Amino acid sequence: MPAAQPLNAPVDARRADAPGLMARIAGVSLLWKVLSIALVAGAWELAGRSGFSFSFPTFSETIVALWEMLVDGSLSAAYLRTLEPLVIGLVFSLSVGIASGIAMGLRQDVEWFTLPIFIVMQAAPMAALIPLVTFVYGIGLTAKVLAVVILAMPVIAINSYRAVRNVPPSLISMCASFMGDRRKQILYVVLPAASPMIFAGIRLGVAEGFSGAVLAELLITPTGIGDLITFHRSVANFGHMYASILSIVLFAIITVGLLQRLEVVLFRPEKRSSV
Repeated sequence: MPAAQPLNAPVDARRADAPGLMARIAGVSLLWKVLSIALVAGAWELAGRSGFSFSFPTFSETIVALWEMLVDGSLSAAYLRTLEPLVIGLVFSLSVGIASGIAMGLRQDVEWFTLPIFIVMQAAPMAALIPLVTFVYGIGLTAKVLAVVILAMPVIAINSYRAVRNVPPSLISMCASFMGDRRKQILYVVLPAASPMIFAGIRLGVAEGFSGAVLAELLITPTGIGDLITFHRSVANFGHMYASILSIVLFAIITVGLLQRLEVVLFRPEKRSSV
């Protein structure tokens, strides 16, 4: 027994050093992210100062314009209007999309009738459907909500469907061997095993829904953040126009990043130390 301790000592040392190793990896990852942002900002600044286009502002001018819109409240007011159709569309897409995906994964007859609809919705170009949407539903809130649904729901439904279909059959067989009926198989085996991939589909669906909300504001009627872009473009205030576009990118990155962190906390314990 005393001779066994030296053999275990290196393993214990590696285990003790694991938090430090993960911290160093996280630090290197953060450094590369900061360097990539600095590279993009520097290239943007140089391109703006080169004068190749009068309508392309420098990065510093864009940041100043972004700060001005934050201070005067115009940016927050625009996002409050954009969030209205986005939230309504996402709630509907999540409810119907997840339920439809699970139903398609569990029943083949539902898959035959429903899956082609979502595939067509996902493949259809949104810009081509906007005139049809506005012709049927006008230019109000309903059309914008529908634009969010068209982009978000297929992603959520198809990912939920694939998540249920990819549940290992051995888990279902094990539940059946312990006298688990169909309801218990779904509640205690299928849904927990499919939850990580379903949540990943939710994360992608939220990103697509935000794209749909912005497209609707640009193509249907200018409101919210789309109104800011359209207005500043019309008065040749390009610094504020690019600042509005930059805010969209930042909003999407922050939202998707928070959802990704929530996914790691809920479903991926092996990655929690790096969050």
